[in-house]
Order: sequence, then C-alpha cells, then structure tokens
Amino acid sequence: MAVVQEVPARTGTGWQLVRAAWAVTAVFALSNSPTPLYVYWQHEMGYSSGTLTIVFAAYVAGLVVTLLVAGRAADRYGRKRVVVPGILIALISAVLFMTAGSVAALVVARLLVGVAVGIVVSAGMAAVVDLGGEDRRHMTSTLASIAMVFGAGLGPLLGGVVYQATPHPVGWVFTVNIVLLVVALLGYIGLPLERPSSQATGFLWPRLPRVPARNRGQIAGGAAVFAPGLTATSFVLSLGPSLLVLAVGTTSPLLAGGAACVMFLAATGSQIALTRLAVHRLFALGTAGTVLAMGAVVLTLFTRNPALFVASAVLAGSGQGLGQLGGLRLIAHHVEGNRRAEANAALNISAYLPAAILTVATGYAVNGYGMRPAALTLAAILAVLGLLLGVAAYRAHAHR
Repeated sequence: MAVVQEVPARTGTGWQLVRAAWAVTAVFALSNSPTPLYVYWQHEMGYSSGTLTIVFAAYVAGLVVTLLVAGRAADRYGRKRVVVPGILIALISAVLFMTAGSVAALVVARLLVGVAVGIVVSAGMAAVVDLGGEDRRHMTSTLASIAMVFGAGLGPLLGGVVYQATPHPVGWVFTVNIVLLVVALLGYIGLPLERPSSQATGFLWPRLPRVPARNRGQIAGGAAVFAPGLTATSFVLSLGPSLLVLAVGTTSPLLAGGAACVMFLAATGSQIALTRLAVHRLFALGTAGTVLAMGAVVLTLFTRNPALFVASAVLAGSGQGLGQLGGLRLIAHHVEGNRRAEANAALNISAYLPAAILTVATGYAVNGYGMRPAALTLAAILAVLGLLLGVAAYRAHAHR
C-alpha cells in the first residue's frame, strides 16, 4: 500500500483563501451558465426534453468519472497540480459552448465541464480548507461550500441577463466565463499549497473513493441530506425551463435563469445565516427545505403560478446548501488532511449519482407521459426518500 506523509500546509492569508475559493466559484459559474440558454439551443437545434437530460447526464458522467480519480490524485500529488488542469479543462469547455452548432458539441462541452467540476469539488474545496489551517476548519469549510453555491447561482443569472440584453447571447455569456476562469487561473499562481510527500507510484486507476472506516458514518450522514437536495436543484436546472414552458406557459430565459440564481443565492444565504448551527440541526433544516420544495413543485403544476416555481427553487437551494455544508463540516473536522480530497469525492459521488439517475429518468418520463405525471412522481419519490434519509442523519449526529 502506498505511504503518504502529509507535509504541513502553510496557513494562507485571507486574500489567498479568496483566490483559492474563486477557482471553485468560476468553474461552477461555467457549469450553470448554459441553464437559460437551453431554450435558445432547443429552438435552434430542435431537440426534445429527453435529449436535454442527456446533455445534463453528460455533465454528471464527466463529474462522476472524475471523482473516481481526482480526490486520490489531489491527496497524492497536491491540490494545485490537480486544480490548475481542471481550470484549463473548464476553459476548453467554455470555448466549445461558445462555438457549439450541434447537440454532440453540447454533450462534449458538458462532459468537460463535468470533469472540471469533479476536480474542484474534491481538490479545489479541500485546498480552501487546507489553506485555512487546522484552527480555521469551521470557517473554511463554510467558505468552500459558499464558493460552490455562489458560483452555481452566478452562472444562470449571467446567462439570463445576457440573453435578455443581446440578440447573440451565447458568445457574450461564455466570453465572460472565460474571463472569470482566466482570473481564477492567475489567482492560483503562488498559492502556498504544499505537495504531499508520497512514495506512491503507478497509474491511478478509477475506483470508488475510499475513506477510513471511522469516517464512513460522517460521509453517509452528509450524503443522506445532500443527495436529495442536489436532486431537487438538478431538476430545477435541467427541466425547470421546460416546466415553465409546458406547465406555466412562459418561455422567459430570464425567469428560468433568475429562478436558478435565486435557488443558489438561497443556498448561499442559508449557509451564511445558519453557519453556527450544529450539524444535526443543519441536516434537519436541509431536509425540511427539500421536502417543502417538492410540495411547491406539485402546487406549481396544479396552479401554473410562476411564484410557486420560484418558491420551490428557493427551498431546494436551501435544502442542498445546508446538507452540503453539514457534510463538508463533518469532513473538515473529522477526516485527516491527507484523505480530505478523497472524502470530498466520496460525498459528492454519493450525491451526484442518484441525482443524475432520477433527473434523467424524469426527463424521459416527461416525453412519454407528460410534465405533470413525471414531475409529480419525482416530487413524491424525492419527498419520501429525503424525509426518511434526513431523519436518519439527524438521529445519527444529534448527540455527537
């Protein structure tokens, strides 16, 4: 077995923490910038809601496959040697989005941005916690989580605003994304992220992330709340525009992008406002957010009220944000630094995989049975599973 000795990380300054967190924000902004543009591409290319979920699934496929390697690579070779290539991959993805003329090009672009996201949610977020030092793990785990959801909200807002402001939105949206990524790349230069002293050799074959047995309960607890919340937000991102068109009767990209932005701003705000809560209370509120979000989706379908759709987005964002924060906090406080990136990968793969399966299945159900029965089925399944898993996570961590 490989022996990895962790080199003590130099504690970063506040500005260095911001630079490390910005890489996470910039990549996530790119990942969600296409959300308001899918209606535009759907009109230009003539693809269905089922095809749209394939484009989304390509993103998740790239992300999940990357999570099978990225965490171990970051723990073995150091955060910077993994994050910098991730930013470069994101830049390539942005260029492909800008020039896409077919569904195949969108699929490749989404696949690559999934790879970049897989890198930053494992290595990039671990780098933020590392730079903060052992005494600031509570604060830096919150910063890493906020960097992710802020970027996820910034992307669709950018896409929606630019869509409304110009007749040629695609080029402008991804030009701005390229600028954000270049700033992130330059910001990573000079960060005091040490490379672990490793005796490991050989190729890193993809495998499921592994964490020490003593930490598996923490990963499971975080995933139990994060996964349903992520599934809820994935539904809003991938099928929200179609829901607005088919059920609400509006084709406004600004409303679709604005709802997605508000969703992640709610995730950001809830984490800032409730950061001092114990983990089990974060889990309780995150579970409530997800379950109530599904109730709002059901009401949207029956009332055709856009305000209820926005409410479902806000609640889903809070559910994901608080579940994610609770999971990351458990990792920051309980997992050793030289296993932290792989633990991040384990948490995220436990959440993204079921989110992808349920969202893609719902997309095809929309094609076969219509928006209302498909969305109602997803809402019921997610509400029940989210409640059961959330109660279990709350009980497991209530007295710790």
